[in-house]
Amino acid sequence: MNKRFLILSVLLVGIFLAFRFCGNKPEQEKVPEQKPAPLSSAVSGSFTESFAKMLQSYYSLKEAFMNADTVKANSAATMLSANSDSLKVEEITGDTSGTIRETAKYFAGTISGSAKALSAEPKTEDKLREFNMITDALWGLTRTVKYDGEKVYYQFCSEAFDSTGAYWLSNSIDKGNPYISNKTCSEVRDSLDYGRK
Repeated sequence: MNKRFLILSVLLVGIFLAFRFCGNKPEQEKVPEQKPAPLSSAVSGSFTESFAKMLQSYYSLKEAFMNADTVKANSAATMLSANSDSLKVEEITGDTSGTIRETAKYFAGTISGSAKALSAEPKTEDKLREFNMITDALWGLTRTVKYDGEKVYYQFCSEAFDSTGAYWLSNSIDKGNPYISNKTCSEVRDSLDYGRK
């Protein structure tokens, strides 16, 4: 009998402890999940003007490649580098974290460095590879600062660089492309139009 009583007592104590510590716990205060606020900023007219100059020098570079004119490409690359260096990123306001300004500085520096490298490259293929890197950085910059001066098209040629493909930006839909002159290889992959409200 003592043996049964002891087993029953241990079993009851085990059940009691299980309910006590594993059973219905009072709900702890739920802390609402903090979602990061979307990054937003405003840009001044002088920033937009400096961005437009940089974008126009990029378009001149693109046109030079479309016409297979490396002399004009070198000249446009030099202008693009200067306009990237003078981009007025300090005119980006409302960016309390500074993230947008820092990202814009990074992209502008990448554009400037690649433009300088492009004009120094002796081979056209190497110039075009730099142009492709400039395009990536400029697309990222355009999206970061939400440039609202004009619609920007993001175009693609699948046959560029031995069919690995490459992108470029345009202010209108191009039928040709800067990577393979005299060949129609152009597809609009995306566009940005932050000016449209």
